[in-house]
Amino acid sequence: MFIDKVVVEVRSGKGGDGMIAFLHEKYVAKGGPSGGNGGRGASIIFRANKSINTLFNFRHSKVFIGQDGEKGGTKNKYGRGATDVIVDVPLGTMVFEEKDHHLIADLSTDGETVVVAKGGRGGRGNAAFKSDKNRVPRIAENGLPGETKRLILELKLLADVGLVGLPNAGKSTLLSVVSNANPEIADYPFTTIEPNLGVVNVSKYETFVMADLPGLIEGAHKGKGLGLTFLRHLERCRVIVHVVSMQEEDPYANFKIVQNELKSYGMGIDKRPVIVVASKMDDESLEPKFKEFKKHFKNKVIKLCSLTHQGIDELIENCHELLAVTPSFPIGEIKDDNKVKVYNAYEDNKPIFEVIHEKDHVFRLVGESIERTYSLINISTDEGLMRLINYLRKIDVEKALKEKGAVDGDSVFLCDFEFEYLE
Repeated sequence: MFIDKVVVEVRSGKGGDGMIAFLHEKYVAKGGPSGGNGGRGASIIFRANKSINTLFNFRHSKVFIGQDGEKGGTKNKYGRGATDVIVDVPLGTMVFEEKDHHLIADLSTDGETVVVAKGGRGGRGNAAFKSDKNRVPRIAENGLPGETKRLILELKLLADVGLVGLPNAGKSTLLSVVSNANPEIADYPFTTIEPNLGVVNVSKYETFVMADLPGLIEGAHKGKGLGLTFLRHLERCRVIVHVVSMQEEDPYANFKIVQNELKSYGMGIDKRPVIVVASKMDDESLEPKFKEFKKHFKNKVIKLCSLTHQGIDELIENCHELLAVTPSFPIGEIKDDNKVKVYNAYEDNKPIFEVIHEKDHVFRLVGESIERTYSLINISTDEGLMRLINYLRKIDVEKALKEKGAVDGDSVFLCDFEFEYLE
């Protein structure tokens, strides 16, 4: 079964917590802090694999979960980092984040990888906080949480040339003649219900990939027939071969139907180089219809008879010549979340946190920066709790709460931590 679009969930692992520990050795007096750092959580990585040609395996594997990193140990032992989860996907897979449909990656090269959910960093143990001012630190960091995302995977075939036309126009027969592909061929419409790929040999050392897509009908861009499902596979094609059967009553009207569907679909497909092929020219009586048909075009129309191979060499040569001068078309802008952002205190005025008045006498502190800092602080010790309190004072949380109307005794939440506001 050919499946080219799925939704999956990925959950990377949490980093291991840092350890609070002290040396207790017989001959070492006041051995000092020895808590090790936690290990990194597992990341979820997608990898392009040329041996896979469909997203069928994702029908049931909908969730990919990475393991958490191990906690730090005593005697400065680091926690073990979790092994990354590598998920193989077909060449041509585009990865989108579901919530805003921005493009994360376009995996079009064999072996190409992308980290779709980064594992959390391990927290520092108390040995990392030792200093001249604090010889016996009783604080450690928690590991950062992993990421949870819902992703849309769309497979768009890596073909250089795409065959389009109405159902039963002769596309599958053409592909079987020019390549080693074996698509289903019959004398009724919609024999092709999934895309077929074939490698076309131009010479001993030159080839290109041709795709036969299911036949389009009027209204395909709105979901009629099979068109909308498979039109996306044309987005990577640099050259379009429009196959028109001369055995139909009005070949040019059929040509216009398909062209209108390509234009309505968008993505600039209708602007790409087109080679028009008049197929099924098996009967000499169709010659007048062919002459009338080609009057509508400035460029040459290739007369094709797949049974006798008439026009096959000419078609392959024309495709090869067009591919040599036609660049690849961009099909999406990748949002790079892995770039290092440089903050400028004078230009970046984004607040560290925001106070939300949830209901009477209840407030919540939200914001990426304040929540990240809180997740790092281990508040299970008195020193850790004081570290959090000092941080909240430093960023003027009390002032912001007062401006929002907080009064003595109001409850304030920061993630799962609750404290009482006092003026």
